[in-house]
Amino acid sequence: MRKLMTVLVGLLMVVPTVAAARPDADGARDRPLTVMSYNIHHGAGTDGVLDLERIAVLIEQSGAEVVGLQEVDRHWSERSNWVDQPAWLANRLGMHYAYAANLDLPPLNPGEPRRQYGTAVLSKYPIQDFKNTLLPRYPAGEQRGLGVATIIVKGTELRFANTHLTHNNNAERLEQAQKVVQVLGKSHPATLLVGDLNATADAPEIKTMTSVYADTWPEVGVGPGYTIEADNPTKRIDYLLHSRHLRPTEASVPVSNASDHLPVLASFVLS
Repeated sequence: MRKLMTVLVGLLMVVPTVAAARPDADGARDRPLTVMSYNIHHGAGTDGVLDLERIAVLIEQSGAEVVGLQEVDRHWSERSNWVDQPAWLANRLGMHYAYAANLDLPPLNPGEPRRQYGTAVLSKYPIQDFKNTLLPRYPAGEQRGLGVATIIVKGTELRFANTHLTHNNNAERLEQAQKVVQVLGKSHPATLLVGDLNATADAPEIKTMTSVYADTWPEVGVGPGYTIEADNPTKRIDYLLHSRHLRPTEASVPVSNASDHLPVLASFVLS
């Protein structure tokens, strides 16, 4: 009997060790991640109503863990009630955030916050590092940028790049795309490049980026994936591009009137 008890105790000691190792092994090769890109039009919907809560609800219901936002105001003007929009959304959603001010103007009155307009990253995971690089701008153009966040997702480093390319000059937009590829480079950790790229997939500027990063929508999206105009979309100009370290599993374009764009949502497995 004593010998049998010794064998049973030995088994009880071994089994938990094996079971504990298995989730670690699985986790090393299977880290699911849901991502969104959304041009929020400073919170103004197709109905002309300014309502950040609609944006927050959409993000919340989507299950997105990391979000790239474009056209985000920070104390900008009366059009957005002078609100610090990235801070408001992050607080409402319980997420971390980083902000890239591509337009940065002095306040109207001394002592008030600077008036800023640009892009933002929201993340359920801590943002370890963030840098914004200004992109090429022609004399009549609006300054655009590439915001790059370093995020540790379940033990793995993710480089999350968010941009908004110019809307009215093909040559300028091509130079911006070339700068994006130059900044991000071809040797890198797992990378997601998201944003409002203001061009369709056959444009040279988009091909410049998809020659390095895969376009998620043709891989796993269903239908045309049109994102603008939100109330009657006819073009796909909002993108989720990814490096080989991410495997997309599904993608969708949620319907909403919270902005003049529709968001793009996708799930990935991060290796």
